[in-house]
Amino acid sequence: MNKDDIPFVQKIAQLSWYATYEGIIPKQIQEEFLQAAYSDDRLQTRLQKSPFLVAQIGDAIVGFANFSNVNAGQAELFAIYLHPSYQHKGIGSALLESGIQQLQGVVSLTVCVEKDNLIGRQFYFAKGFQQVEEYDELFGGHILKTLKLALALPKNK
Repeated sequence: MNKDDIPFVQKIAQLSWYATYEGIIPKQIQEEFLQAAYSDDRLQTRLQKSPFLVAQIGDAIVGFANFSNVNAGQAELFAIYLHPSYQHKGIGSALLESGIQQLQGVVSLTVCVEKDNLIGRQFYFAKGFQQVEEYDELFGGHILKTLKLALALPKNK
């Protein structure tokens, strides 16, 4: 990702959130989260401080993934979102694989996913992630059931 991609990342985040969390997280809470987490300043900071990838088809950005830096062999997938029209086309898998390849020395990748996010859960389980924890999370005054998943990676880097 580069600075010029920020408006496209913001739009992908919004479209993906609205499609994924309809009926799970009230829209007002989604909007408040998106405004805070995907503000210009926040995205510029994330771009500078952590691996942030975009997926393009032609000139259009259709998805993105943001990872943490590696710490003691551990990394976290903070976000992976696709434009709803581009889901189930291998783009999310390509973003995940590309991110893993760029994370030098990572042996375990974690991600948190809302339990009712069936598309996200199916994606991560299909990639080999295993559930390690389930907990309630207060999210903008709304309680979510959150699953923490982990993927063990071969130690070959």
